[in-house]
Amino acid sequence: MADFRVVVSDSKTGKAYQIVSSGGEANKFIGKKIGDTVGGDAVGLAGYTLKLTGGSDKDGFAMRGDLPGSARRKILVSGGVGYEPRAGGVRKRKSMRGNEVSSDISQINAVVVDYGSKSLEMIFARDEEAEGTGESVKTGE
Repeated sequence: MADFRVVVSDSKTGKAYQIVSSGGEANKFIGKKIGDTVGGDAVGLAGYTLKLTGGSDKDGFAMRGDLPGSARRKILVSGGVGYEPRAGGVRKRKSMRGNEVSSDISQINAVVVDYGSKSLEMIFARDEEAEGTGESVKTGE
């Protein structure tokens, strides 16, 4: 079974929320690619639609949108995700993860495309209150 930390960014407020997705709900992400949309039900946000924008694997290697597949590969890059050269024209061989979500991915980044009836601030305000009492934080179950 795959476990993911899904970081959901709200472009209206500029805030990001981290949700743990595990079990059957996490399997909805397997096989999806960067740029695909997923229903918010996968992370407990009914009525929302999320667009996958990136992520990283269990060892911290970034997912790259223009690298097909789910494997980690060493590619020659001159900029973009995972590498910012200090001088113009510099290229470097870096290990990067492909654009497909697999069980080796630990974090998935997503942005809200369609909003549900309740705002994210209202949904996560209740979870932060529960955190103060020692109860568990929002999970995707």
